[in-house]
Amino acid sequence: MTLPETTTDTTASGTADTTADGTAGEVLRPHAEDAFGHELAALAAADDRPRPTRWRLSPWAVATYLLGGTLPDGTVITPKYVGPRRIVEVAVTTLATDRALLLLGVPGTAKTWVSEHLAAAVSGDSTLLVQGTAGTPEEAIRYGWNYARLLAHGPSRDALVPSPVMRAMAQGMTARVEELTRIPADVQDTLITVLSEKTLPIPELGQEVQAVGGFNLIATANDRDRGINELSSALRRRFNTVVLPLPATPEAEVDIVARRVDQIGRSLDLPAVPEGVDEIRRVVTVFRELRDGVTTDGRTKLKSPSGTLSTAEAISVVTGGLALASHFGDGVLRSADIAAGLLGAVVRDPAADRVVWQEYLETVVRERDGWKDFYRACREVTA
Repeated sequence: MTLPETTTDTTASGTADTTADGTAGEVLRPHAEDAFGHELAALAAADDRPRPTRWRLSPWAVATYLLGGTLPDGTVITPKYVGPRRIVEVAVTTLATDRALLLLGVPGTAKTWVSEHLAAAVSGDSTLLVQGTAGTPEEAIRYGWNYARLLAHGPSRDALVPSPVMRAMAQGMTARVEELTRIPADVQDTLITVLSEKTLPIPELGQEVQAVGGFNLIATANDRDRGINELSSALRRRFNTVVLPLPATPEAEVDIVARRVDQIGRSLDLPAVPEGVDEIRRVVTVFRELRDGVTTDGRTKLKSPSGTLSTAEAISVVTGGLALASHFGDGVLRSADIAAGLLGAVVRDPAADRVVWQEYLETVVRERDGWKDFYRACREVTA
């Protein structure tokens, strides 16, 4: 069986594409600038404030895009980040200076999400991305070579394959580096010249690429990875670090989970979130109590599992539960739908974490008013 060749034809919403036989389809996860293109266009039309060189929007409009608001023409800008406004303002302002931005925080604090939306709002393109891993080579940050052309004609600009960072420098756009501390230290330091001198040498050609106005870089790193590849002091000085905290209150976290699950659910044709808000609140409560090592009322101290139990993981648990409710239930999210996903999120170490989870079920969940159905569902999958 031959699959139809796909050619992307992105609409303003970024969800449509077509195959070679004319069949319409939808991308699973459109880029931020596509999914929220109508909001970015409305902001650009209403934005009369000064814009830095090559920015699509003013810093004020970028912050409004992330935090949400209503424009004079009635266009509603949905919040992309729920948290302190000052954090977003500092991040946006950093990108308007000559310092790069480092988004730091524990896993699941929306670092990648914020990074993508910042790049989309500032440059209109969030795809100039380097994904950091233990195997990320220097070429991913600097440049590589088309070896067929290199062997046929020798070193030349035509044979050079620019990295996302090099392309951003040449075009005055925002580059992104995900999981910076996972990248080997010697590869990390490739960024020092880029960020301090705003140039990327090409010694094989005796040339260089100089950054033009509008270029900057957003990197992300999480607190749990400090011991993998610590940033050198020279590189850290090139960044302004903004720490993204966990949601301050249960209500804020419930709101974040509900909003994000609703967005994901619409793309997957899952049931509406409002019918499952009570279960979302339970998941968030469990995560926060186990994460903090104490119950919400402060009366009972708890052991914490080995996992992070982040907001992002809560979103995954609820999304999985909605899928179960949709395909194997009546479409209403219930405790039985989220129990298995919750167990998988909490019990990462089969020995130690299972003990933590069972103690929590018996000492907290079992005694909590209105949680009997939740307790039974969790006990069933745990057993």
